[in-house]
Amino acid sequence: MDARGRTIRGRFIHAPRPDGIEILSDALVAVDERGTISAVSTPAESGHADRLSAARDAGTLVELPRRASVLPGFVDLHIHAPQYPQLGKALDVPLEIWLYRYTFPLEARYADLAFAERSYRLLVGDLLAGGTTTALYFATLHGEATLLLAAICLELGQRALVGKVAMDHPDNCPAFYRDADADAAIEGTRALIREVGRLEGNDGLVHAVATPRFIPACTDALLEGLGALVGECGCHVQTHCSESDWAHGYVLARHGRTDAEMLDRFGLLTRRTVLAHSNFLTPQDMNRVAARGAAVAHCPLSNAYFANSVFPLRAALARGVRVGLGTDISGGPISSMLDAQRMAITASRMLETGVDPDVPAERRGRPGSRIDVPLAFHLATAGGADALDLPVGSFAAGRQFDAILVDPDAPGSTLRLFDDVDGEEDYLEKIVHTATRANLATVWVAGRPVAGAASGG
Repeated sequence: MDARGRTIRGRFIHAPRPDGIEILSDALVAVDERGTISAVSTPAESGHADRLSAARDAGTLVELPRRASVLPGFVDLHIHAPQYPQLGKALDVPLEIWLYRYTFPLEARYADLAFAERSYRLLVGDLLAGGTTTALYFATLHGEATLLLAAICLELGQRALVGKVAMDHPDNCPAFYRDADADAAIEGTRALIREVGRLEGNDGLVHAVATPRFIPACTDALLEGLGALVGECGCHVQTHCSESDWAHGYVLARHGRTDAEMLDRFGLLTRRTVLAHSNFLTPQDMNRVAARGAAVAHCPLSNAYFANSVFPLRAALARGVRVGLGTDISGGPISSMLDAQRMAITASRMLETGVDPDVPAERRGRPGSRIDVPLAFHLATAGGADALDLPVGSFAAGRQFDAILVDPDAPGSTLRLFDDVDGEEDYLEKIVHTATRANLATVWVAGRPVAGAASGG
């Protein structure tokens, strides 16, 4: 069902703020022809009955099944698009070995556009079917393949930010997979920004992102040049920050300062910057990130494999750091933002209670660290949207209608709602914990159906 030009009646659940969810029962959400929400009303509001009658008389009313719910589309803040073929494997070694043994050789294959086309098309289609309506992508250092990814996102209807990876350091990048020099990497980023803007039909759905892989992979000349380019064009920035003991320690040894401080000095810590992982941010780093308005992509499952720690989410939020969630394909064996929410909740419990049974309970964990479903859901929707400065992630006039219809009665459902046991306040918790792709009956981006039965997906 195309939502553009329609008024949708049903249950809408969102979390525009981190302090709880809002359930809009029997609500009306009007979507204009461009996929923008023009009005939202509930039965308690004046004029609601008139809007309902007007939509019914105009033949634009769509009434959703009573047991279904509509959620905002998920925003994934950290995806390595070229790593999709190795999702679910190659997780047996530390980060610095994993890159050389598995990841760099795989990413180098994207010089082959036929391989890139097959892999990227599967990835984008699968992510849309899983409810990821907005994706922040690391691609590879290949300009043509990266532009191809942007074009596929545009064709399939995914809201996306796509970056050509910049990496030129001869000590930390293999000879077969690195930019020729800093100038080549900078010009490649500049060209991508220009060409993505020229893609036919791209009216702001897909953007280019400056993407220094991480400080160990970049020379100072490259980081300085990208910082200057970002200052010129104001584009988004994505990179890894203080991810593991090795990565964090490397930057301290090379510069005598933390990742966050050095990124700031290079001009790469801005209101439109997303820092992946950031597990080892110091309190001073958090203050700096918050002051610049940058955001963290919290990737709870991949952190278990490569970061050697749990990101102190509550501490970061308390210092005003903006945070969203990421799957980090393929640093963790998930591609679903439902799984990312589940793992964020689980990781926070493990940080709060501790994990070593030989340590007394009163000294085992970090008190006050736990989160629950409402906050995890906020991070996966409105939190990620805020990190990217995009008008998505909640249901309000002026926002884009990027949304997911969750049907507990869909074929193959794993979501069981018991009318005599579950109230509306239980629905979101059950969705986050038990829903799967089978339950995502329709996925919309800007009102257009892009996955599910209504789209033919």
